Amino acid sequence: MEERDAAIGGEARIGERSASSVIRSYEDLDVYKTSYQAMLTIFRHILPIIPKEEKFDLTDQIRRSCKAIPRLIAEGHSKRHQVRGFQKYVDDAHAEANETIVSLNQVKDLYASATNHALIIKLIDQYDKISRQLYNLSKAWMSFSKDRR
Repeated sequence: MEERDAAIGGEARIGERSASSVIRSYEDLDVYKTSYQAMLTIFRHILPIIPKEEKFDLTDQIRRSCKAIPRLIAEGHSKRHQVRGFQKYVDDAHAEANETIVSLNQVKDLYASATNHALIIKLIDQYDKISRQLYNLSKAWMSFSKDRR
C-alpha cells in the first residue's frame, strides 16, 4: 500500500526512501529523474555519433522518444486526480521507453564504435529499468484508481 501510494504521487514513502522523502511533484519520482538524465546522455553522447544521413529518421526518432518520457510523466502527474488521466500518460511513457530501447539497439548495431558501445549498452539497461518502473507505476495506478471508484 505504502509503495503504491508513493508511486502515484501520494505522501507515502517508497521502499528505501527516508521518512522525510515524499512524492510531492513529478520531479520526486525516480522514474522521472532516471529518464531525464538518460535523455541528457543520449543528446550529449549518442546523437552526435549518428551519421547525418540518419538525421530525418533514426536521429529524429530517438530524439523524440527519449524526450517524450519525462514530459509524459510530468504531464500525467498533473492529471493524477483523474481516474484514467495519469494511466494514459504512464502507458504512453512506457511505450516511448520501449521505442527508445529499439532505437538504441539500432544505433548500437549500425553505428557504435568500441568507444561508445559500452555507453549504449548502459543506456539500454537504463531504459529497460525505466520501462519496468513505468510498468509497475501503471499497475499501481490501476489498483489505486479501482480503489477510488
